[in-house]
Amino acid sequence: MQELIKLVSQKTGMTEDKAKVAVDTVISYLKKNLPAPISAQIDNLLGGTGTVEDLAKGLGGLLGRK
Repeated sequence: MQELIKLVSQKTGMTEDKAKVAVDTVISYLKKNLPAPISAQIDNLLGGTGTVEDLAKGLGGLLGRK
């Protein structure tokens, strides 16, 4: 997640502290509003144990695709 915070900070000119608040807010919103399987994939992705491909597969599964 630190990589994402740095990216937001660089792209927006925010301090890293403010970027962390922004990232935490968006992540919390997504986890609250997305189905549980996708929410878990977000945790895995941010924790370094998942990949974007895993997240995409989860989304495809929700849409009836494999």
